[in-house]
Amino acid sequence: MAKILLTGGAGYIGSHVNLAFAGAGHETVVLDNLSTGFRELVVAGELIVGDLLDKSTIDRVLKEGRFDIIIHLAAKSLVGESLENPGLYWRNNIFGTRNLLDAMLEFGPGKIVFSSTAAVYGEPEKIPIPESHPLAPINPYGRTKLAIEWMILDEAKANGIDYSILRYFNAAGADPEKRVGLLIPLDPHLIPVCLDTVFGKRDKVRVFGDDYPTSDGTCIRDYIHVTDLATAHLKAAHILLDGGDSMTLNLGTGSGFSVREIIDSVQNETGQKLPVEFVERRPGDPAILIADQGNAGNILGWQPEYSDLWTVVHTAWEWRKKAESGEQ
Repeated sequence: MAKILLTGGAGYIGSHVNLAFAGAGHETVVLDNLSTGFRELVVAGELIVGDLLDKSTIDRVLKEGRFDIIIHLAAKSLVGESLENPGLYWRNNIFGTRNLLDAMLEFGPGKIVFSSTAAVYGEPEKIPIPESHPLAPINPYGRTKLAIEWMILDEAKANGIDYSILRYFNAAGADPEKRVGLLIPLDPHLIPVCLDTVFGKRDKVRVFGDDYPTSDGTCIRDYIHVTDLATAHLKAAHILLDGGDSMTLNLGTGSGFSVREIIDSVQNETGQKLPVEFVERRPGDPAILIADQGNAGNILGWQPEYSDLWTVVHTAWEWRKKAESGEQ
């Protein structure tokens, strides 16, 4: 059993990662400022409410905690918000991680799994996208994540930190046992938008472009179930804890679903017809984003188990019904 610190572990993805580690018998501690996380999502381990921007807090937590590895999930993570308020993203994501790395160098541990993003690739030059793809993010969110990757690589070279950098594609779904899920109100991602519309929180689903060079004219994205993401973190951490090599890996499925397919699946699952409005494309939206996830399969011994379209939508819907009923 290892002792794990999860920064951002009270958030959507972090809460599922926390469940995976606790379920594997590890001792987990969540550090979260609860700006986009929720106490009720920390259903395993200990919660420490604190902010990575407060250096004294992270110094104290690492000095007293004697952790074996850190799973670093804490970040601002919305592309649109990063375009509107880039300073927030640079301050929060960069300064917070710098404080974390400085504390690691002083107090340990020397191992970290970092939650990165496919946004570091920018406009794809090749589909599916391999880890060797040029790194050219087109928004502040992606640029901050890439800057953090570089910080970690520099510390690895200079000070021997062991790392696993995991570049997510589109996280979706919810815990199949309905223990945790998405609680952020009016989340801008497609499946939550569709479910918001089902519950009358939005009046329609806006689709940005229906003239892309795809089979139905709408964008195609690689949706990875959040439980599969959590399992990948667990496997990556185990490799580092066992003395394995550092790594940078994509986490996706290697296939994708179109916007229309997602909407149709939500309608089939909920039994409700959704009002849809097609509007102009958004700048910077590629037609297709799909991961080459072969390295994750080979290195981690990992394959997605829950990322078929029905399971992604079904688990999101089951969790959302529970959340709307006030049972969570």
